[in-house]
Amino acid sequence: MKIGIAGTMESSDALITVRPSEKINIKVESTVFDYFGEQIKKTILDTLNELNIANIDVLCQDKGALDFTIKARLITAIERMKKSV
Repeated sequence: MKIGIAGTMESSDALITVRPSEKINIKVESTVFDYFGEQIKKTILDTLNELNIANIDVLCQDKGALDFTIKARLITAIERMKKSV
């Protein structure tokens, strides 16, 4: 199965795991979900729309990462998924 992972579980970072799917599924686990959960989902969805991706599962395990970090981790995880066997 193709899978891509990027990031860490360190403070101020996020671990993003992606795999192919029939549609977009986004799951966010975050230490700050009550405050920023919807913004994290929006960042992920906006990035997927920019990349024209409509068929992916995304698991974001966030430890307080900023939006640009989440976006960079997501792009990297997607590239790694594309290269995986």
